[in-house]
Amino acid sequence: MSEVVYNRIAMLRAERSISRRQLAEALGVHYQTIGYLERGEYSPSLYLALRIAEFFEVSVEVLFATKPFPRLGERSA
Repeated sequence: MSEVVYNRIAMLRAERSISRRQLAEALGVHYQTIGYLERGEYSPSLYLALRIAEFFEVSVEVLFATKPFPRLGERSA
């Protein structure tokens, strides 16, 4: 069983006009780490997930999930 963690980091960054580098600097991580997270190549530690949610002022559940998020405009069943 694969342990994939889906996220909305790229969407929130785009909405708020924040670059990967700006987010990385605010979190104290390398900017490539943000790219790895966004592409699902790396799952964040709980601590990092909480810090990202805090940065965007949203709950962790808004940012991360174990199932893919529905596409915008899709209705949930």
